[in-house]
Amino acid sequence: METNETLLDLECIDCGETVDAETAAARCPECGGILDPVYDYDAIDLDRETLASRPRDSMWRYEELLPFARERAVTTNEGATPLVDCGGLAAELGVERVLFKDEGRNPTGSIRDREAAVAVTAAAEAGVDDVALPAAGDAGQAVTAYAGRADLEAHVYLPSRASHTTKSMVNVHGGEMTVVGGRFPDAAGAYEEALAEHDGWEPLSAFDTPYRHEGAKTILFELLEDLEWTTPDAVVVPAGDGVALAGLYKAGTELLELGLIDEIPPLYAAQAEGCAPIVEAFDVDAEAHEPIDHPDTICGEIEIPDPAGGALVLEALRATDGGAVATDDDAILEAGIAVAKGEGLEMAPSAAAAASGTWELGERGTFDGDETVVVLNTGAGNKESDVLRSHLMGKGI
Repeated sequence: METNETLLDLECIDCGETVDAETAAARCPECGGILDPVYDYDAIDLDRETLASRPRDSMWRYEELLPFARERAVTTNEGATPLVDCGGLAAELGVERVLFKDEGRNPTGSIRDREAAVAVTAAAEAGVDDVALPAAGDAGQAVTAYAGRADLEAHVYLPSRASHTTKSMVNVHGGEMTVVGGRFPDAAGAYEEALAEHDGWEPLSAFDTPYRHEGAKTILFELLEDLEWTTPDAVVVPAGDGVALAGLYKAGTELLELGLIDEIPPLYAAQAEGCAPIVEAFDVDAEAHEPIDHPDTICGEIEIPDPAGGALVLEALRATDGGAVATDDDAILEAGIAVAKGEGLEMAPSAAAAASGTWELGERGTFDGDETVVVLNTGAGNKESDVLRSHLMGKGI
């Protein structure tokens, strides 16, 4: 595996064990913990002027802080998504600015394209032929798309409740799809059984590869650069498996290390009340979450009852003086519809948890009135437009 020259090794976040970065690795060989890429920050000469001189064409403009050089990347120019100013929503919320980081503009319509680009590049560099993962939806579509581009076979395990659009596009991209009755844990169980039977499959499930959160972290690079390196007062993120929030927090620590920012913006996790393990743990000041026994929310993308990155997310929220918030399904769907109607931005239901959560934070008195609030739209509304439309029909609209 040929890695970027700035990448030193992979380090276990639990026991500190290091693994050669040029060795294909999923979890820590000593304790099974999550592996995290570590860079030689002293060797990285990156300043604001250098970044400003580069074309804003994809997330690979930050290649010094990614595991692989741009020239070796499996990419469809993911990233470089817009930060959209929403004045009407700011006035309604009573703050200075509300900005939406619109990840729905990525090639397959979600944040997962950033994750897939780095993870599939790692698999291709490792010389494997097959990649596999369980997914609530979007990650399966994204990995299948990038695997096809890299001429790899993708094996995706989806719960039956995954959207029709996602299932269709996994097929269209040439993936081998297994639809499992039930919810995400059922799909994950079937995936684990299949993985045990296929030694050659490279696992790309959340945090079973060290590289998905590396793609997600580029979101914070972009939004801070778009804000001319002014730190927003809150970044609200839908939280399922925890990849996005773990990536954003890591990005903040790296920008601090390089002297590009003075502080990491407060990070907030938004979940649905029917499946809110991170919110529940945060509220009682626990270091780790308790799995949800009976998850129940229409927001399938974030209905992850036992998130692999739960502890990382809790650390990120507390270290940045952020927080966690949960709202019910009706409020989430209403928020998605309000954003579409008022600002023309389309959010998938699970993504709309961030909008609903932002409004709940406002009602709790979190904001004073002069804040800049960033809402992360993790997926395009047309992935589950039927859910939003059904909500309207239920109201007689």
